[in-house]
Amino acid sequence: MQQLLKTTGAYKLLQNEGKSTGFSHAYLLLFDDKRNLRTALKTFAKILFNCENERTDKERRISELIDAESFTDCLCFPKEKGKKLLVEDAESVLEESTLAPVEGDKKVFLIGDFSEANAQTQNKLLKLLEEPPKGVVFLLGATSSFSVLTTVLSRTKKLEILSFDVPSITSYLRRAYQDKYDEGTLQLCAAASGGNVGDACNLLEGGYYKTMTDNAFALALSPLFKLPSIVKQVGEALPKKEFLTLLRLIFRDALLLKTGNQKHLTLHLEEERLQQTADIFSTSALLYAQEAFSLAEKQVHFNAVFPQCIEVCFANIHANNK
Repeated sequence: MQQLLKTTGAYKLLQNEGKSTGFSHAYLLLFDDKRNLRTALKTFAKILFNCENERTDKERRISELIDAESFTDCLCFPKEKGKKLLVEDAESVLEESTLAPVEGDKKVFLIGDFSEANAQTQNKLLKLLEEPPKGVVFLLGATSSFSVLTTVLSRTKKLEILSFDVPSITSYLRRAYQDKYDEGTLQLCAAASGGNVGDACNLLEGGYYKTMTDNAFALALSPLFKLPSIVKQVGEALPKKEFLTLLRLIFRDALLLKTGNQKHLTLHLEEERLQQTADIFSTSALLYAQEAFSLAEKQVHFNAVFPQCIEVCFANIHANNK
């Protein structure tokens, strides 16, 4: 995962900043991958300690200690992985920030997921983020900026990791899982992840990628009057974001088939069902579907009722099917 992170613009931006103007005292690393956010924070922290290339024994030692979360000058919060940042954690950060670095002139605090911290916890760190002690650097991780206080946003420099493309994620999955899954399955999960490596891994390990694909095509190929019963069967069981991404990909690939661009298909192993979808819907409906599914993703993100979103989405697509 670290090698993939090193290809991002955010990673190179932090590297270049260190070489030119010097590091800022506080960064907000936006990375919509909850599973790998902590890894990303540690990967970027190595830039701050100039040990990302591991050229010397000292650099290798510090790099390994950062990965193990055992380096005395690089502290991770919350200390227990998978937990939310609490007021107690913020108080520990405040206390630790008053202590001088042990090995050098820099002390780095890695904090994530900051977007899950409540307002009280975020406010606890405001003054520290604005006026940290000398040598203290904050690297806050967040899967979204929506719930990060504007006062926090104004005190931090933003580093944003954008979505990875399908070939990059497929290549990562191939290395990570070796021969455990066939190539078609790897590509399907990479495509359905929406550019999120963690989501792609969850799809693979959860084992529901086949069910998700069958349900998505069942919706795409069914007449309008049958949709309510199929939507009811799909229900809330499947991962919402990935399911909507897969639906958007199906209609995108169907559009490519309809316009004679099948060499650019993402779900090439599903060409038969994609062709059936292309035969049902007009070009204008297939185009409109991209907008409809993107809107549904936003609505679901803000806690809209998932089955209702799906049903309305397909009703609108069929209404545009002229």
